Amino acid sequence: VLVGRSARTDAEGVSELANILADWGHTLREVFTPEGVLHFKTDSSLLDAETVLATKRLAASGCFEGYRVIHVAEGEEAAANAIRFNDLVLMAAGFPRTAETIRAAGYDLREIENSECAKIDGGMSCLSLRFTPA
Repeated sequence: VLVGRSARTDAEGVSELANILADWGHTLREVFTPEGVLHFKTDSSLLDAETVLATKRLAASGCFEGYRVIHVAEGEEAAANAIRFNDLVLMAAGFPRTAETIRAAGYDLREIENSECAKIDGGMSCLSLRFTPA
């Protein structure tokens, strides 16, 4: 499990999560987010088990070693906060070059109007509620 450490996720939180994951037989790999990155999900999204959508500034940190990285277009950094839901990728509307890149990579993309939530830095992952049925 890859966890980004930033101003929002401190050493204590990372340690606690590592202990929980260890109880389940998983290991945690901590990476440090670059200056100016609010949190890991601000600048990246997992598109499938091997592919990450990311900003160039986060990818340059080397944290995605072993993954295929699709970079968001320059000036479209907010597009990196997307969601994979079953076979769909959900992304905020208004990032045409990144949308084209995702579609060209073979993903079924749905763009969702998010301009009002974006005014308070609300991205797709911030605005989603995910659960596993019992």
